[in-house]
Amino acid sequence: MTAQPPDSPVSEGVRSLEVRWIFPGQLTAAVARWFGRFPAGTESREDTYLLDPPLPGLSVKVREGGALEVKVFRGSPGMLEVAGRARGRMESWHKWSFPFRPLSQHRAGLAGWRPVRKRRRISRFSSASGQMVAPGAGLGDEPRCEVELTEVRTGGQDWWTLGFEATGPADLLRSELQAAATLAFAQALPSGVQPGPDESSSYAQWLSLRPGAGSDADA
Repeated sequence: MTAQPPDSPVSEGVRSLEVRWIFPGQLTAAVARWFGRFPAGTESREDTYLLDPPLPGLSVKVREGGALEVKVFRGSPGMLEVAGRARGRMESWHKWSFPFRPLSQHRAGLAGWRPVRKRRRISRFSSASGQMVAPGAGLGDEPRCEVELTEVRTGGQDWWTLGFEATGPADLLRSELQAAATLAFAQALPSGVQPGPDESSSYAQWLSLRPGAGSDADA
């Protein structure tokens, strides 16, 4: 589909190439240690996603109550593969972020919205250095890939996700994403966890397909 947000001087938007895997249950200490090989920053926040009405090809969320983020799906260039370690669907997105003050501080009570609590561990890869660095380490305007391991709670259930998001010049996104994934999966995930196509999904798609996705109650 084609969808264009209204023209705005606020932002030209950011183009990205992403892959994400989402798993049920709590994040294990073994997986946390696996990710801990790399320097990382941490943050905790709550994002609230618009699920009803359904907006195919769009992801709309309020980020931590202070920004409205709109993402337009631009298609998939294929599968990301790290032989024997991971396989997932790459997705091209174009994202805009706008300062936002919600009309209500209780979005969890608004029909059609789903709050998602996140505790994120974030590292960044730059092919210029060939290594992972913590956020804020001064990569400047270089192409990069943000790698995140996130504990998620929504609808009274625990999940965890592993995601890669490459940004920068369009012709470098795929190579940047592949290089970061190759580095991350140089050591296999523990406990037999092997990210595959069945676990590969954006947050918006995953939330829309979950049973009770239209409910905004979070136990």
